[in-house]
Amino acid sequence: MQKAAVVILNWNTEGFLRRFLPGLVASMPEGCEVIVADNASTDGSLRLMASQFPQVRVIALDRNYGFTGGYNRAFLALEDLYEYFLLINSDIEVPPSGWLEPLLAYMDAHPDCGACAPKLHAWQERDSFEYAGAAGGFIDRYGYPFCRGRVLKKLERDYGQYDSPRAVFWASGACLLVQSALYRELGGLDERFFAHMEEIDLCWRMQRAGYHVAVVPASTVWHIGGGTLPPTSPRKLYLNYRNNLLMLHNNLPKRGRLLTRMVLVHGTMAQPGCRLARAPRFPAHEGAGRAYPHPLHRPLYPAGLAQHRPLDYPHGCGKYRKNF
Repeated sequence: MQKAAVVILNWNTEGFLRRFLPGLVASMPEGCEVIVADNASTDGSLRLMASQFPQVRVIALDRNYGFTGGYNRAFLALEDLYEYFLLINSDIEVPPSGWLEPLLAYMDAHPDCGACAPKLHAWQERDSFEYAGAAGGFIDRYGYPFCRGRVLKKLERDYGQYDSPRAVFWASGACLLVQSALYRELGGLDERFFAHMEEIDLCWRMQRAGYHVAVVPASTVWHIGGGTLPPTSPRKLYLNYRNNLLMLHNNLPKRGRLLTRMVLVHGTMAQPGCRLARAPRFPAHEGAGRAYPHPLHRPLYPAGLAQHRPLDYPHGCGKYRKNF
């Protein structure tokens, strides 16, 4: 078994592959391999891989399964071959060397760590934290995710204030190292999310299963952000709000899931007259390729994920079901 598969999930980001993939490949320590999984790109990404990076393994998917479904299928193809999986965005620049080793060392030294991540810096402002995950995230009592190094859209400069490894509630899926066996046991990413907040849901489920999530500040990478869905996309806004409710519904005790289910199923709050807008149908060019299914449809995992046993979570929480 090799040490780690470093997997880029690509969808129409040929320019980022051309710019950042050479440095990523060159930075790999022994026992680690870069793999590109492609969500049926139409922009020439696969031609680029064949002509410029023939040494890099490509997993070509038959359609766009989103962030969640794409990674689930890619990792299923790599089952039992790697001790760790690293999710990494195509719009991330890594140092020439020494960024992956601290993450691997932390995981090796802490078997109870389900996932860990580096500090995320902004590619445009190299000494500032980046929006997607900064120095690790938490969640408040109302279910609102936030992170160290960022307050709403205001980003801190990194002057060493978060330079000690520590447990966090969630870490960004832009660059996230996970135990491959645990990923499989938990059923992978919940494919109902498609994209956005799916990593927070996964981190939450890891903690419910008895593991912790950490940030390892000895490693830093630079993230552009918005490579697939720009910040102004209405689909991005919809996915963030809808998936926040879905995440709470997945992980809260039964009594706490009632309100989120009412909102997800009926588009209503608890009091009469207070309604949420119905989920819009988005055109194919914005990422899905089809209308998104009902948010409470059962998750669709490829055969081989979530196949072992439902996890018995404390506090009356729902069990993650196998679905094939």
